[in-house]
Amino acid sequence: MFYRCKILNVNFPSSISVGTFVKHLPFSKPKTSFPPQRLNFKSLTTTTTCVTRSSSYFETLNSRQKDQIHLYVDALLQWNQKMNLTAVNEVNEVMERHIEDSLAIIPPIQNSYISSCNNSFDNLRIVDVGSGAGLPGLVLAVACPGWEVTLVESMNKRCLFLEHAVSLIGLSNVQVVRERAEKLGQDSNFRERFDVAVARAVAEMKVLAEYCLPLVRVGGLFVAAKGHNPQDEVKSAERATKLMGASVLQLCSVESHSPHGQRTAIICLKNRPTPRKYPRDPGLF
Repeated sequence: MFYRCKILNVNFPSSISVGTFVKHLPFSKPKTSFPPQRLNFKSLTTTTTCVTRSSSYFETLNSRQKDQIHLYVDALLQWNQKMNLTAVNEVNEVMERHIEDSLAIIPPIQNSYISSCNNSFDNLRIVDVGSGAGLPGLVLAVACPGWEVTLVESMNKRCLFLEHAVSLIGLSNVQVVRERAEKLGQDSNFRERFDVAVARAVAEMKVLAEYCLPLVRVGGLFVAAKGHNPQDEVKSAERATKLMGASVLQLCSVESHSPHGQRTAIICLKNRPTPRKYPRDPGLF
């Protein structure tokens, strides 16, 4: 089944919840739920379960949120002159390749969370694993102020940038954690504490499964932002995903504004607790 939509430009009031944000994205709600299931990898090239199209997700934000994004982008480009945060160095490129791309995963999270987790999506606990420059986690925190977002990054310099950006744009719903995901997944304060784990451009899927799924509660979601044709990667990660206690729920094609074309959100549902031996120490993958 495919869900097709066109996102309209909407002027929002100065205060907005994630529920209001997503409600104004006129995509179709699923008519049926998506129970955990083993995908038929032989036919994956034609079985993506949803398609989201937009003119601009950024334009659905209110004026304060747009200002926050612009402050973030300015800071990103300034700091990028001193350290490697992004390969692009023009405002328009950052907006297209990073901001729009990060915002584009909100509808797939909403669709999957409502249909499969049977909970409200207004107050989610989100962890962004390997956040880097804050993508997508910091952008999600701006767009969805009701979400509690944890940015996990192992490099101290990048954490300093993230803390600067969070303070600069005035976010109260973000914490920055400097730690390797493999270590954090064994920490009782973080293990299986999050409703949703997200990761973008961090590692291949089978590695991401071990990084992210130990942090997700049973009944929560793991969302990996990938390119237009991730079927082989999903297939090779099937065993790792299952070992972590999850199953692939759906592949959601998202037409972002990236010059690299269509993007795919790989969405996994956590069915059972992750065995205590996972995640393993760094270097044992």
